[in-house]
Amino acid sequence: MTKEKTQWKEFLETLSVVQWVLSFLFLGVACIILMVYLLFTSLWPLSTLYFIWLVMDWQTPERGGRRTTFVRKWRVWKHFRDFFPIKLVKTAELSPNKNYILGCHPHGIMSAGGFACISTESCGFAEAFPGVRSSLVVLAGLFRIPLFREYLMSAGLCPVSKPSLVHLLSKNGKGNAVVIVIGGAAESLASSPGVNTVVMKQRKGFVRVALELGADLVPVYSFGENELFRQIVFSEGSLGRRLQDLFKKIMGFAPCLFLGEHLALVPYRTPITTVVGSPISVPKRATPTEEEVDHYHRLYMEGLSKLFHEHKVGCGFSENHKLQII
Repeated sequence: MTKEKTQWKEFLETLSVVQWVLSFLFLGVACIILMVYLLFTSLWPLSTLYFIWLVMDWQTPERGGRRTTFVRKWRVWKHFRDFFPIKLVKTAELSPNKNYILGCHPHGIMSAGGFACISTESCGFAEAFPGVRSSLVVLAGLFRIPLFREYLMSAGLCPVSKPSLVHLLSKNGKGNAVVIVIGGAAESLASSPGVNTVVMKQRKGFVRVALELGADLVPVYSFGENELFRQIVFSEGSLGRRLQDLFKKIMGFAPCLFLGEHLALVPYRTPITTVVGSPISVPKRATPTEEEVDHYHRLYMEGLSKLFHEHKVGCGFSENHKLQII
């Protein structure tokens, strides 16, 4: 029998989720405002010294970052996990003698499942895959934001750029699992309860990198990710959608209009089950051909579809749920 949560426990869970949502939405902007503000106060030397340090440390995110076990094991992440709750499911072994690119789907609004399972120790990734070091890679522009970049790196996040991927998968030994949310901003715009749409038919860059570096591909699906918020989805060609696409083209991410369960920001308490699929063996090719890229891209899409249909019922979805790949 599941132990009933106390009001204090529920409060801590909600608080942990609220701080995460606020950090996701506003912490980067707050860091910029703070550093600029300090320049016009008596504390300007602090801001100046940091900017000097920032220039000297500019390449660190693309060289593996600066993860901190202390941050990844914060107690707050366990409360965050328990709010939904979030669970990691292992379906196959990942050898510590190989490197991997894990494609995480769907993006959802904020990728709560991917963050909890990969960038924190709350869901037991290290215990499930001993000897494998996971790194979630995200929008490279975030690592140009003062202070905020330090927070991201402390959780083990790195930029989703070619130099970063090359470092993680070829200059960092074996046993590395780089996790990419393949659909990105475009997929977040399709996030809606009951919808299982992934954007990847034209997303082949991760396959090319896998071939160039000899990293096996692993599909990952977070069941329940799209159920956390109710989004206002604009139809293709509408003014709202054109504005979202323009913003995405300029800034690299899409502004989603969404509502949660409480105060618009608190997501619904919907279970998230992040299922890690079986690895797809990929050979190393210095210059992969288009045919090779297409072949392994097709194998990956087939593996993702198989993973979804094999686990959807066990993860709370009905047999009628379909996976749409666009």
